[in-house]
Amino acid sequence: MTPGRKPQGDTAMNGAERQARYRARLAGRAIQPQPPPPAAPRRAPGRQKRWDAGVTMLRAVQAECAGWLEAMPEALRDTPTAEALQAVIDLDLDEIATIKLPQGYGRD
Repeated sequence: MTPGRKPQGDTAMNGAERQARYRARLAGRAIQPQPPPPAAPRRAPGRQKRWDAGVTMLRAVQAECAGWLEAMPEALRDTPTAEALQAVIDLDLDEIATIKLPQGYGRD
């Protein structure tokens, strides 16, 4: 058995004495106010911004697939994985990126 902390006085404190000392220590600390959390945006981004972000993400994935296919050994070029990568690379994302969504409510 390992010995615990040595008592500060002649005998060990009981639970009530430890609790009183803990509360006194907490009362002595200065409580600093927490800064308010940042305000949440009132509105979600518009459809066009979300569309553009989606197209950007698709282009990033397409570039990753191109790198993956280039790094693939020649022996694996006829596998279903290589065919799927080539299908992703062949997608024409430029046409999708040119689409401008309607603003709605008579603002088009």
